[in-house]
Amino acid sequence: MPSFEPNKRHLRELLIYFFNVKKSADEAHRLLGEAYGEAALSERSCREWFQKFKNGEFDVEDKERSGRPKVYEDAELEALLNEDSCQTQKELALTLGATQQAISHQ
Repeated sequence: MPSFEPNKRHLRELLIYFFNVKKSADEAHRLLGEAYGEAALSERSCREWFQKFKNGEFDVEDKERSGRPKVYEDAELEALLNEDSCQTQKELALTLGATQQAISHQ
């Protein structure tokens, strides 16, 4: 049976649920750890997100950061496309840990 691998958005949305049902950040971290093990967010991240929720910030997407985006060699992208030529820029960006914008400029 395949196991579900959560992404950051999924975990952060679960944190909103825990926040709304009045769980503490520590308890939310424990529950995520029980369900997802190593894939769970750190205790510190849980506390930081709970603080954002307390401040009324419920957007779980990563904010754009300043600074120069990482430059990827065409070979890295080509290798990924050789594996599956139907991948979208968004999927490639997720695989490389990059922004979609960084991928589209290659």
